[in-house]
Amino acid sequence: MNKTVIIQGSARPKGDTERIVNYLALKYHFDVIDLHAKNIGHYDYDYKNADDDFIALITNIIANYDTIIFATPVYWYTMSGHMKVFFDRISDLIRIHKPLGRQLRGKNMAMISTSNSNDLIEGFNGPFVASANYLGMNYLGDLHTWVEDGNIPNEVKSNINGFVENKLAV
Repeated sequence: MNKTVIIQGSARPKGDTERIVNYLALKYHFDVIDLHAKNIGHYDYDYKNADDDFIALITNIIANYDTIIFATPVYWYTMSGHMKVFFDRISDLIRIHKPLGRQLRGKNMAMISTSNSNDLIEGFNGPFVASANYLGMNYLGDLHTWVEDGNIPNEVKSNINGFVENKLAV
């Protein structure tokens, strides 16, 4: 198995991040999971949200994919709230679902960010890199993308293609 999934974490399902994700998914036949369409509660120390979509979703991801690409818009110099909640819930895999969490070891992670220009701040990728390291995942790299007037510029398409072909080895 060498399947790739893109986990899209935007508050606007039909926005610029989705444009980038759709480009990737169609060109490289990656599956997509939209966090906006899922019911994932904030991390809860008492696990009162055990019946939401998180455990079933992460179980499916672990069972079916070797590479996970996180796609997030840049909101206030960091990942989106949807993406942050998803990452916070990985704590469930460290505290109560440890055997499931251990299955992330050896899987691949990458990150794609999106904004309106080529203006990503240094260190944006830090939480992704640190999380991959902590979980024993292989961090393949990250790419910043942007959309201009509703379109993906040719420069961005070229950057995406180079990133996928060089970092993800598809």
